[in-house]
Amino acid sequence: MRVMVLVKATEDSEAELTLGTPELFEAMGKFNEELVNAGIMQAGEGLKPSRQGKRIAFDGANRTVIDGPFAHTRELVAGYWLWEVKDMAEAVDWVKRCPNPMPGPSEIEIRPLYEAADFEALMTPETQEQEERLRARLA
Repeated sequence: MRVMVLVKATEDSEAELTLGTPELFEAMGKFNEELVNAGIMQAGEGLKPSRQGKRIAFDGANRTVIDGPFAHTRELVAGYWLWEVKDMAEAVDWVKRCPNPMPGPSEIEIRPLYEAADFEALMTPETQEQEERLRARLA
């Protein structure tokens, strides 16, 4: 099962007050190494504050670019991991072992990814072949 593990932003992370301490950097590095050694971590990065980002709003054929910063800090993402785990319980266990990514209160959200099998009923032989070609190119 693949999951996206989302480190939620805080007011401090949006203000870039939480780039971390040497101790936090070291602790997160050790945690990431454990994830890699266990075959769990596939990818992971921190994200710069939303003021450096853009959103594109879709409405039919129209596209509108919205400059950051974005409101509702608690709904923003400050970083992520992509993990391969047995099940949600294993993902929860790993997150519980994670150092607090922020100096104060913070949240980490775990979301399962859709897999090709979830779309089986919608896929034609052509779209299934296309999906397989794309996955092979990404591997």
